[in-house]
Amino acid sequence: MQNELLKELQARGFINQTSNLDGLNDALNAGKITAYLGSDPTADSLHVGHLVPVMMMRWLQKYGHRPIALVGGATGRIGDPSGRDSGRPMMTEETLAKNVAGLKKSFAKFFRFGDGKSDAVMVDNYDWMKNYSHLDFLRDFGTDFTVPRMLSMDSVKRRLDNGMTFLEFNYMTFQAVDFLTLYREHNCVLQTCGADQWGNAIMGIELIRKKLGKEAFVLSTALITDANGNKIGKSAGNAVWVNEDKTSPYEYYQYFRNISDDLVEKFLKIFTELSLDEIARLSALQGAELNQAKKVLAFCATEIAHGTENARVAEETANALFAGGANMNNVPSIEIEMTQDLGILDFLVLTGLFPSKSEARRMVEQGGIQIDGDKITDPRSMISPKTETMVQKGKKVFLKVIVK
Repeated sequence: MQNELLKELQARGFINQTSNLDGLNDALNAGKITAYLGSDPTADSLHVGHLVPVMMMRWLQKYGHRPIALVGGATGRIGDPSGRDSGRPMMTEETLAKNVAGLKKSFAKFFRFGDGKSDAVMVDNYDWMKNYSHLDFLRDFGTDFTVPRMLSMDSVKRRLDNGMTFLEFNYMTFQAVDFLTLYREHNCVLQTCGADQWGNAIMGIELIRKKLGKEAFVLSTALITDANGNKIGKSAGNAVWVNEDKTSPYEYYQYFRNISDDLVEKFLKIFTELSLDEIARLSALQGAELNQAKKVLAFCATEIAHGTENARVAEETANALFAGGANMNNVPSIEIEMTQDLGILDFLVLTGLFPSKSEARRMVEQGGIQIDGDKITDPRSMISPKTETMVQKGKKVFLKVIVK
């Protein structure tokens, strides 16, 4: 009999690959399990691109299973080569500590932590990896990994021709030891991950089989891409952050409100906890009515990440902006230094709304820029410094500019 959790996950489109679907099904039917999801501290917040496996783990907890949120204080010191064409820059200890704290804050938005049987646990792999010397690690695990097997991984093969370092080559062994450690200490039998982590995760279940003679499982999710098919992430420059000090609740709300029509059903299934029947009803809406489904999606997704009150304020702010006469207090803002008149193109680049004056010029000439409600179409226009200025880019982006 198929497990109810697996039915839910499959119906919502979470499952990309499983190492042993029948075995995992049996383990879930036999009782409550512990599963883990890891994230390296390459930034001080999770972003929307991370959230598919996070939401999957949230469902796992809702069904009574226990999640472990692993922050990679050790693996973050190496850098994951998966899906990359170049090595990650090395971070200082100060940056690592800041990022670890930020990730813990992000995870706490989605999981319930505590001492109950299904309450989530937070761990940092640096806590056990720091106890291994290089010699100890080689002695304990060196014979458990073969070079041909490691070379067969996609994350390695794509980097061989452009200088993969020995440091990065070790990454998958660290992640495998993480899984082994969590199996031993927490009876963790499942690792969840994004599709790009599949190879690293498989190494973990192989290590558990070799060391303990036990079976563990991997469950991966598909990656979320933007309208151009690019993976959503920090390195791609299109990240929508979970922590409010990096992306405000309003901006988070607007991201989901402005998705393309073809993503509505998919995003409702993944980023909300609405019933599948309600999602089917909303997804069946056509034309302008589909905007109502997007509003529901935006509110529910923001409510999970930022709470009901912040979701309500974001919704009210968006409604007011598009109706006119908005309260500017809840609009995303930026502080700039401006002591004299600036050309509109320089002003727009200074606010961060455009990366270059050429892109700003194009939007101005197309009539897509408003300053305090007035449309600007002349790229030679000048902007005078004032305490607060409301800038509108296109139909959906608003920014309050505050001059220091």
